[in-house]
Amino acid sequence: MTMELTEALATFIVETQSGDLPPAAYEKAEKGIVDTIGCILAGSVSDVAPPLLGYLETSEASGDRPVLGTGRTAAPEIAAMVNGTFGHALDFDDVLSMMPAHPSTVILPALFACLGPQTRGDALIEAYIIGVEAGAKIGLGISNSHYRRGWHATGTLAIFSGIAALSRFLDLDVPTTRQAFGIGASMSSGLQCNFGTMTKPFHAGWASRSAVSAVRLAESGFSASAEAMEAPSGFFSTYGTEQSDMDRCINGLGKPFVLVEPGLALKKYPCCYALHRPIDGLLDLRDRLSLTPDNTESILCRVAPGALRPLPYERPVTGLEGKFSMEYTLAAGVLDGRFDLAAFSDDGVRRPEIADLLPRMHKEEDPVCLGDEKDPAARSSGTIGYVEVTATRRDGVAETVRVDKPTGSPERELTWADLEAKYHDCAAQTGMTREAAAASFANWRALRHCPDVARLLPT
Repeated sequence: MTMELTEALATFIVETQSGDLPPAAYEKAEKGIVDTIGCILAGSVSDVAPPLLGYLETSEASGDRPVLGTGRTAAPEIAAMVNGTFGHALDFDDVLSMMPAHPSTVILPALFACLGPQTRGDALIEAYIIGVEAGAKIGLGISNSHYRRGWHATGTLAIFSGIAALSRFLDLDVPTTRQAFGIGASMSSGLQCNFGTMTKPFHAGWASRSAVSAVRLAESGFSASAEAMEAPSGFFSTYGTEQSDMDRCINGLGKPFVLVEPGLALKKYPCCYALHRPIDGLLDLRDRLSLTPDNTESILCRVAPGALRPLPYERPVTGLEGKFSMEYTLAAGVLDGRFDLAAFSDDGVRRPEIADLLPRMHKEEDPVCLGDEKDPAARSSGTIGYVEVTATRRDGVAETVRVDKPTGSPERELTWADLEAKYHDCAAQTGMTREAAAASFANWRALRHCPDVARLLPT
């Protein structure tokens, strides 16, 4: 008899043997984990930090779980929420286009909130691999039509990544894991209307907190539907669309593991993933044509239909809005030629030189940019079709470049050297010395052999 979805997920999480995990997934996981730690550190001093830390002061949040980068501690659920929000605060964390979501900043804060004494690094990695896999295949089954309805899948789907990772990590049995999924299914939330505000990264923190709560409640005997994913009024029937197909999830679990194929994208630029191919194209043209604000007549970015959905801000006024603005991103590329953390600050967005350039920056959706895409409904805004960027100088010289895969995508993977440079950039935001950042990075890179993960957490 074919399993229903909730049972299939729980059985996969609990019964998959360590030896069934592909060896290649371990290094991919290590890269994703160290990348996320850097993003959490940088997020701990971002715009979201003051209100979150103020919330800690006024809430019943006392506990011994570290709030990374702050020197503070909190109750497990609150620590997961704050660390998860920090991790997504700068939109610099990884992205899994299959969902499409940012799973690591949900999974890892939940795991850190539940660390026991002498937790081995390889156990954490194994739980992470399982968590990424389960959430990804739920995304595959529900399809990207879920995202196009306006849900932010980091909140609505990555919660299940966190539940799966914790269920594995805490050695839950199949019935308890099913209960955790049932509880979590009623906690799934996150709307795209909050993109460009602090609530967008909060979706990640809330999902991480909810994952901890769902698993702890299930462990305590709290009841929920054991068929929450497939029930007539369950998750798929409520959050899905006519394109959703639970069998795709069931049949896809571990076949292959998503960390190996198609892989996780680690961001080179701290902004919405839909902007990464435009950035690559613009930087290429800037070098080819020696573009400056004075000699640039116009920049046009053409994308496939649907690729502009998460980019509503044509005239952003904050750094957060700039992370979801095609016009600002193109203008900053012409002006600065770089996209580091400072590029998406409030001061960066409000520069008069940017205001002068914005009217010359243009975007459009063009069906031609779908290329030979066979299943557009299965693609995210950052991966659908291809991107073309055309730069025209005031002397009439013009050139167009096409970008199919962005830097940092699985096809153009960041190296360990790239990740170390990114980690240093993130750690520097907190005032960490270069020597301390190098030691921290080296320790996380060796996570597989670590006998006690808690010792690595940057408090």
